[in-house]
Amino acid sequence: MTEVSASATIGEAAGRGQVMAWGLWDWGSSAFQAVTLTFVFSVYLTDKVGKDLPGTISASAWLGWALAGAGLVVALTAPVCGQYFDAVGSRKRALATLTALTVGAMALMFFVHADYRDLWLGLALLGFASATFELATVPYNAMMRQVSTPTTVGRVSGFGWAMGYFGGIVLLLACYAGFLAGDGDRRGLLDMPTDQGLNVRLVIVLAAVWFTVFALPVLFTVPELPRTGADPGADRVGFLGSYRVLWRDVRDLWRTDRHTVWFLLASAIFRDGLAGVFTFGAVLAVGVYGFADADVLLFGVAANVVAGAAAIAAGRFDDRLGPKRVIVGSLIGMIVCGTVLLVVTGSLMFWIFGLALTVFVGPAQASARSFLARLAPPGREGQLFGLYTTTGRAVSFLAPALFGLFAWAFHNDRAGIIGLLVVLTVGLLVLLPVRAPNTVQDAKPV
Repeated sequence: MTEVSASATIGEAAGRGQVMAWGLWDWGSSAFQAVTLTFVFSVYLTDKVGKDLPGTISASAWLGWALAGAGLVVALTAPVCGQYFDAVGSRKRALATLTALTVGAMALMFFVHADYRDLWLGLALLGFASATFELATVPYNAMMRQVSTPTTVGRVSGFGWAMGYFGGIVLLLACYAGFLAGDGDRRGLLDMPTDQGLNVRLVIVLAAVWFTVFALPVLFTVPELPRTGADPGADRVGFLGSYRVLWRDVRDLWRTDRHTVWFLLASAIFRDGLAGVFTFGAVLAVGVYGFADADVLLFGVAANVVAGAAAIAAGRFDDRLGPKRVIVGSLIGMIVCGTVLLVVTGSLMFWIFGLALTVFVGPAQASARSFLARLAPPGREGQLFGLYTTTGRAVSFLAPALFGLFAWAFHNDRAGIIGLLVVLTVGLLVLLPVRAPNTVQDAKPV
């Protein structure tokens, strides 16, 4: 493969159709994130499959350990995987392979019956799919440099995040209405039998098909990354040697552009706070603000719509003002709304200030991604987004730990909000000194 200039890959596939195809992968990925991992299959594993599990360890505990193991694999391999995909010019091929492995594991979940003897199969498949999915986001995020220009990267990132939010809503509502709604032995508008969890197992098959269909356009429309030689030697070393190259690159990055390193740390912290908002939002809505169970689903749909719409709108501000201002403004807005939620009561107040808080979640997430895309040296995007994934994994305990600590210390779940605010505030303070380039040309080669 002939090497080309790394800078030549920026914006090489920035047509409207290619941007749409790239965003459709985010839309399709909601089949794993929302349906499989968060709301349907993980709940099925702990509530139905592991219901009669013998022994003193619960199915939920086994689920936590399985996902922790997957997270450890991702944390240890994401940077060198991204580095290798960049070096050998296999970014699209890696995305195709990792997506196919994720979809394949999802399809095999059909064979996980509502029987505790199938729990181990379900945990293995979910852990494997979780790892391959997160690794797939590394070449996917790196590909954003190819489908955007220096003046559109913010809008493209916001569009992708919004597609993920909206895709999750559409698929969740379709699955709920068609397969899960109601009581008794048959569920949903399609009158699906619940024996051995058949209705849930069919939902996961639908999710696998959904992901497959919407992942294909990007593979057909965005060209493969050319070999660029931006990271000398990275394409010729083995697996262990990749860590030596990574250490060399990180050491050089620290010497030449510490702002990138500090941004990786800051974003890891505030992204954990953003995740905590959605993780504990439903718990707080029911336990503190008096929501009925049905209202939680409605609030979840509304929150995702608001966050997605805000991500699209904020993309334009990202391109005009720079991503740092969007992130700082979003974090300040979230801290203000969270502080208000500490003192108000009732479901109406949570509807108002809870939704106001989610207005800022989408922009912060989208601009964090565009921030790093602007900082990454051309041809090294995969490596940087691999580090982005790893640092996020490294601090992912912060928001849950501090939420639990404050809730325990004050004997009140409402106090857990303080823990989330602490994480967001620390992330903001670490971010403030970071100097952010406004365009990809400002990124320094290392």
